[in-house]
Amino acid sequence: MNRLPKLLLVLLLAACNPAEPEKPLQYSSTLPRGNTPVYRLAIHPLYNPQKLSEAYQPLIDHLNRQLQDVRIELEASRDYQAYEQKFRGREPAFLLPNPWQTLEAIKAGYHVIATAGDAEDFKGIFIVRRDGAIKTPADLKGKVVSYPSPTALAAAIMPQYYLHTKGIDIKRDLQNVYVGSQESSIMNVYLGKAAAGATWPPPWRLFQKDHPAEAAQLKVAWETPPLINNSVMARDDVPETLRNAVRKMLVGLASNPEGKAILAGMQTARFHAADDASYDVVLNYIRNFEKTVRPVESK
Repeated sequence: MNRLPKLLLVLLLAACNPAEPEKPLQYSSTLPRGNTPVYRLAIHPLYNPQKLSEAYQPLIDHLNRQLQDVRIELEASRDYQAYEQKFRGREPAFLLPNPWQTLEAIKAGYHVIATAGDAEDFKGIFIVRRDGAIKTPADLKGKVVSYPSPTALAAAIMPQYYLHTKGIDIKRDLQNVYVGSQESSIMNVYLGKAAAGATWPPPWRLFQKDHPAEAAQLKVAWETPPLINNSVMARDDVPETLRNAVRKMLVGLASNPEGKAILAGMQTARFHAADDASYDVVLNYIRNFEKTVRPVESK
């Protein structure tokens, strides 16, 4: 195994060990200016806050150059639970949640205005070591499998349903560990702490870019069928004119070079116009998952 730089190894080892629950942190890119209304866009924990800012701040800057008399600010969250607490408290004005979180946010008074990415890119993937003994799903019995969070649709729910269809009893046959982030799920495999790690394509592509030596020792073993991608949502008290303007700008990104560069930085092919009904397919998927595998959330 190649040796990581000491500081990076320390940081990644810390990330791979979930901490005790803490009061959620808020990360905002700028401070309000004067009396200009500020609307926060909170993105679910695709990456750590620094990487999330690197990927999504160009989008925020693009929106702010075109919007008049308002500002959009980026907000990141420590983990999935902190993020879900925020939208259930109706704190951010705009959201970019995963599809399961989309259903929960609708209950809190948010509504879908767009889909972020193509459906074909929203699927779970299993990362294993190239030099490991994992060849089939049955080889995972009795082994540790890592996931970012129990509520991560593409990176936990869909992979666990996939294993269920392969005859794996998720509760009895596996040691499921929820490690807080996509990168940590991958790193647990690299460090030998998990036999397989679940994630989805955008974080895996970013990991390959940021950690090529480590990624070269890993591979995708299996992938799930795709579903619908993450949504963009607006709280029900956001002015309709602003909701429509943001939707129009998002959908239009793929039509010009600047927008395409922004999309590439976010590992997103394009935005599509969508509404709440677009996510009915997720509602049906979750109902079947909870009936046959496990509750999404512990009660």
